[in-house]
Amino acid sequence: MLITVTRTGGFAGGEKTASLETECRADGPELERLAELALSTEGPVDQEPVPDGFRYVLRVDNKLVELQDPYLTEEQRRLIDIVLTTAL
Repeated sequence: MLITVTRTGGFAGGEKTASLETECRADGPELERLAELALSTEGPVDQEPVPDGFRYVLRVDNKLVELQDPYLTEEQRRLIDIVLTTAL
């Protein structure tokens, strides 16, 4: 499973994109579980943008979801953190 996260916004307004493939990772099954939960959980429909907040595009294989702080679930936040900190 290929997981890609693109983060935009924040105070500086920068963009960061990171990807990782779960196939050869020891924690691959856990990352795949988090990815499925992250995609299946909808955020609040009436999300108000937060000044200087981060926005995320989470792509898992061919599925895509757009998310934003502070409306992330625990699973979404954990997955995003892992991808952005461990991907090359």
